[in-house]
Amino acid sequence: MGKYIRLKALKYPDRNHYEWEGELLEQTDDYVIVLCRPGRRLVHYTKNKVFTIDNTSLEIFFLKEWHTVAIGLEQGRAVSYYCNVAMPSVLDGDELRFVDLDLDLVQGRDEPWKVVDEDEFEANSETFRYPPELKDNAVQALARLKAKVEKGEFPFHADVLRAWPVTLSE
Repeated sequence: MGKYIRLKALKYPDRNHYEWEGELLEQTDDYVIVLCRPGRRLVHYTKNKVFTIDNTSLEIFFLKEWHTVAIGLEQGRAVSYYCNVAMPSVLDGDELRFVDLDLDLVQGRDEPWKVVDEDEFEANSETFRYPPELKDNAVQALARLKAKVEKGEFPFHADVLRAWPVTLSE
């Protein structure tokens, strides 16, 4: 078993949103890859609830790009994707943080890709006074994320899962 790190999602500018833990699989200058196993606790500060998550996910946190990617897994195969448009993640010791900017690109099991939470983005950008540059960066990040999906760029290709076949099928 590898090293576990705390994963923290914040809302702009630095309000706790939710947190959970995962096993660090890989760390580069560009991203951090974490395996999250069934039974993990997700503390959701915004909803004032604690959830037990019963699926396995491979989660990629980009340190220079404006998004995160969670790949839902079953028997080592990708069954869903949940991508947060977010400010670049920051790894600080055993804690990784990112600021969730509301916009999400998701693909459920046997479903097409779709953008969700555009209404939340508009509402929060007014309520929390997102600077114009931040809003522009979020919209541009969503466009780049869609392009990565269309082109099958990392991490939207099968090779991502082949790196840890035994770990992901446990």
